[in-house]
Amino acid sequence: MEYLLSIPLKKTYEVDLVKYLKVSITAQYGNVDEKSKDNLEVLNRMRNNATSRNIESSQETSLEIIEKYYDQLVLLHNKLPQANIPFKWKDAFEKGGIFSSSSMTVSNLSFEKVCIMFNIGALMSTLGAYYCKEGAFNDNSLKQAIKHFQGAAGIFQALKHTTSSSSDGNELTFDLQTEVLNMLQHMMLAQAQEAFFFKAYNDGMKESSIARIAAQCVEFYGEVEKQIQSINFKDKSFLPEWVDIFIQKHNAYKGVAEYYQAMVAKDKKEFGEQITRLTKALEFLKSAETRVVIGMAEKFKEIVNKATLALEEVKRDNDFIYHARIPDYKSLPTISKALLAKCTDIPNLFFPNETDLFTNLLPLAMHQSISRFENRKQELVNGEIAHLREMTQTLSGILASLNLPAAIEDTQGVEVPKSIQEKATAIRQKGGIEEIERLINELPDLLKRNREILDEIERSLNAEEESDSKLRSQFKDKWTRTQSNKLNQTWRSHIAKYRSIIEKAVEADKKLKGNYDMNIEKIRLLSSPSNALASAIPSNQSGGSSIDDSAVQALRQLMLQVDSLKRERESLENDLKNIEFEELRKQFMSYLNVNAGVDETTVAAEVIGNAYNELQKKVRQSKEKQERLITEIQEANQKFVAQRGSSGSKRDQFLKDCAAAYEAYMQLLSNLKEGNKFYNDLTQLLVNLQGKVNDFCFARKAEREELCKDLQNDIVSKPNDPIPKAPDYQKPDSSSSGSSSSAPPAAPYPQYNPYQAPGYNYYPPPPLPQGFNPFVLPQPQAGAYYPPPNYQYPPQGGHPQPGYPYPQPPPS
Repeated sequence: MEYLLSIPLKKTYEVDLVKYLKVSITAQYGNVDEKSKDNLEVLNRMRNNATSRNIESSQETSLEIIEKYYDQLVLLHNKLPQANIPFKWKDAFEKGGIFSSSSMTVSNLSFEKVCIMFNIGALMSTLGAYYCKEGAFNDNSLKQAIKHFQGAAGIFQALKHTTSSSSDGNELTFDLQTEVLNMLQHMMLAQAQEAFFFKAYNDGMKESSIARIAAQCVEFYGEVEKQIQSINFKDKSFLPEWVDIFIQKHNAYKGVAEYYQAMVAKDKKEFGEQITRLTKALEFLKSAETRVVIGMAEKFKEIVNKATLALEEVKRDNDFIYHARIPDYKSLPTISKALLAKCTDIPNLFFPNETDLFTNLLPLAMHQSISRFENRKQELVNGEIAHLREMTQTLSGILASLNLPAAIEDTQGVEVPKSIQEKATAIRQKGGIEEIERLINELPDLLKRNREILDEIERSLNAEEESDSKLRSQFKDKWTRTQSNKLNQTWRSHIAKYRSIIEKAVEADKKLKGNYDMNIEKIRLLSSPSNALASAIPSNQSGGSSIDDSAVQALRQLMLQVDSLKRERESLENDLKNIEFEELRKQFMSYLNVNAGVDETTVAAEVIGNAYNELQKKVRQSKEKQERLITEIQEANQKFVAQRGSSGSKRDQFLKDCAAAYEAYMQLLSNLKEGNKFYNDLTQLLVNLQGKVNDFCFARKAEREELCKDLQNDIVSKPNDPIPKAPDYQKPDSSSSGSSSSAPPAAPYPQYNPYQAPGYNYYPPPPLPQGFNPFVLPQPQAGAYYPPPNYQYPPQGGHPQPGYPYPQPPPS
């Protein structure tokens, strides 16, 4: 059993998982908590242990180390499928020089999973061979060997379907090519079937059963022999030896199967068939013996001796006693096969009860579902709040057009109405016209800053793409990496989106400035001291008309109802904002976990509806109440105006303009603060995008330099062209023929220096958290990044609550 084969382990290069995964986690989840930082160190140690060159290939504990690391990769890949880590692995079978395609670097977790899975299969093959060698007559050892060989077969079967998709379009190394994996799968099945044969042999099973098991060994080894001979294994020096072993085993098990089928024929007293099969058995077994690369196993030698004695005996008996006809071998029925070895299905996790190092990170699909759920909830809240504010704005506009409540506060027309005094005081407390002018004057600088960052991002991409194009033009087909203009499309689409956002923001700024210019006179007046305001208001020259007090009282009662309605809406708005999202999130996640496959949109609508139905009902009731109130106000105002007559129309118009200027001031102040925050938060988003683009450009630069170095090493390592043959007239005469000439020195052999090229996959960054915005759309996304030195940005004071007229980014 010493010739059962094992598969060599793949070798890798060290990589700092902590550094790369911190970037990925920050990009997707916003930050890395302390627990995750500690567990990143744990994961890094697990990789180092699982890929150590000192790992004991004959120890079950070694297999456990690799399998546990694989489990963590599976769990992490569900949460960070786009993690960008440059994993470099060598071909397990590579025996050539360093300039052969002996390794490949791919920057994703899928490739790491594939390579670790390959090593699990390779280690299982080693353990299977070890158990067979150490316990060929031990039933438990053979069971362990069968388990490991079948497990390895299952792994190589699964790898056939995953290697290509994990390579990111790179050319696969020899060991990961489909035809090689297919050969390894059948080799493991053949050796598992062989272990079943020896178990049956040890257990003393019936000859017919052993013959069928051996016949299946013939089938498997014949398939492996066919597959390996069809593979181009140039520079794989050990594979020819494998071919010889498979040919030997193919013949050996033909002989074994025929021997045991001959024993079946003996039991049936079919002595002619017995003689034919024994003759053929010895022919096959002796053919196997001629393969000098290995020695026959003791059991096979024992079968050869048994077959030789049995043939001599049956021939003698047949010659003297039975005289049975000896059939031609080709006329005998084929031995039926007993397929026992099968590929073991690979579990999702080898150790499902082990702790997930990153249990605090949601799987990406769940994280995205939660984000969509939160957006739906926020859209509903924003919509209802926008509806409330729109209704209040409509009501305020109607009251201002009727000069209410100012008209009923001073019916004699000689004093400043109380409501106008309150509005002027409120404006002065908020900074008056100076605050508006300050905010308006800040907008151009904020706009300029964002445009400069966006221009710098585009400049970096253009420079990187131009460099790639020049080198591609220089090296032609040897410049094998992916073109920059294919990889940077995502970044360019983000740039285009942000430019569109900025242009819409510019239009919003113009609208704000126009609104300010329309109301600047009255805003300046309301910002002035009280005595200046009183002097500016026209007086009622008629001294006031006789007005029925009941009309005034009716309007006053209605104004109280207006104030009450506004307070109700403020309370309702707070209720809409303050529903605890964490509780809704738990309900949503619980429902999805329990009801697998349920439509996410339906669940979200149900959970959100249950939480907000009552509040939505109150919003509708508030609208109905306002409609009735406006009707009553208009009717009461008609009676009031009819009694007062046309006196004081100039004063009334002035007070209406003051009330409208107050509303305009509050709207301007809100929009300008929002615009200021919009630009500051847009700066942070652009800085984040700049960071990702800088990472991309840095990774491309490192890859470019490494590829240039490899190409230069290839050039240096090539032998010089031969020196042209000298013409006859230049040949030295015979007197100098004995002088020696030295050959040109060979190019120095380059030193091998494994590298780690940073990757440049795109990370979907976290969305900008949103507060109230009646016109909200999803924010564009970018990962976390720290501003470059000497570039000062405003402190982060939370996220914007953008509303009209500032544009919102379209969905990424």
